[in-house]
Amino acid sequence: MIDAKCKICRRQGVKLFLKGEKCFSPKCPMVKKAYPPGMRKKRRPTAPSEYGKELKEKQKLKNWYVLSERQLGNYVRNILKRRSRVEDASALLIQELETRLDNAVFRLGFAPSRSQARQLVSHGHFLVNGRPINAPSYRLRKGDKISLKPSSQKKKSFENIATILKKQRPPSWLKLDQASLQAEVLSLPNLEEALPPSELSSVFEYYSR
Repeated sequence: MIDAKCKICRRQGVKLFLKGEKCFSPKCPMVKKAYPPGMRKKRRPTAPSEYGKELKEKQKLKNWYVLSERQLGNYVRNILKRRSRVEDASALLIQELETRLDNAVFRLGFAPSRSQARQLVSHGHFLVNGRPINAPSYRLRKGDKISLKPSSQKKKSFENIATILKKQRPPSWLKLDQASLQAEVLSLPNLEEALPPSELSSVFEYYSR
């Protein structure tokens, strides 16, 4: 039976890497069934309307960052109030989404997927500047230090973390110290490095209606 998260990728027509390592293996349903679920024939539907395209791009971004409809809507609308140029708005949106604590935990390699990173943060396994933070949406800032709580290092979820982190290449805005299991926010993330799967201008158009 195909996982519900895998069906999201098939429906959107793009890999959103929602299942961690499975997404990189030949077992990924997008490899064998790169067409929407429920279709009898292996073909893509006809081109969607402008609204349909905007909706699809919004859905891709929402699923990529594992957000609720309300969360993404709030991020976009708040930025639209502050910026008129789409280019500026797109850069700001990515900064907001990438500097969420759950996303940083994923980018650093402490979790194989953003959904699992969100769960680990919610369970209180991480510290920011020495303080326990259990809010996945916590906004990181330049200079913040992220660390795995000492009492969590022996948990099953992190039993192979030293080996996993050796293979990880964090983005340039994050500096990881593998030995101490600590990281620092060096700068703000940028759009080019984040490589979101969506056409962000369409996302803003969707919420501007």
